[in-house]
Amino acid sequence: MLIDVYKIDGTLSGEQIELFDGVFGIEPNDHVIYLSVKAYLANQRQGTHKTKERAEVSGGGKKPWKQKGRGGARAGTTRSPLWVGGGTIFGPRPRDYRQDLPKKVKALARRSALSYKVKDEQLLVVDDFAFENPKTQSFLSIMKALKINGKKTLLLTNGKQENIWKSGRNICNIKVLEAQKASPYQILNNQVLLVQKSAVEVLNNQAVPKEVVS
Repeated sequence: MLIDVYKIDGTLSGEQIELFDGVFGIEPNDHVIYLSVKAYLANQRQGTHKTKERAEVSGGGKKPWKQKGRGGARAGTTRSPLWVGGGTIFGPRPRDYRQDLPKKVKALARRSALSYKVKDEQLLVVDDFAFENPKTQSFLSIMKALKINGKKTLLLTNGKQENIWKSGRNICNIKVLEAQKASPYQILNNQVLLVQKSAVEVLNNQAVPKEVVS
């Protein structure tokens, strides 16, 4: 399929670029998107949560009071979970939440996410642009010209564009990523997917692994 390319001033360039049907025009698979999003969110977790159990809290070396004769409940240690300052019963322990998916599942989820963006008319291709120095105002001007200012937007660039990234990092609802690194979750979690012209080829090639025949 062909899609129009916009200039950074918001007007049509008169040029169209091809989006591979095997990447941008498939029937989206909701289940693999779910698996991919679940894995992505799980992989963001640090897993460093920890509470002290009764063997780890201080104190408790001596029996608080004698077993009988006080008229109160028996107690063998101040480290009991029933006491203030005691250990925690079945508290969280550090763990790794990481989930891995097969390459073909990742590729299908990525193609499904891109296809949803085309299907929902939320994909916009813009001419390549760059900044000599980080300039937030220049970045905002482009967003306004494209009439997407204020919308949650993901800009995909061809390779690392540090000045563009720095220009957009302080703008609310704007995220800049390298096209080859964008996950299905990041592709879908926005209102507008803005793609630089040279990044389209990256998506066309990266979304389908070599062993997958589209």
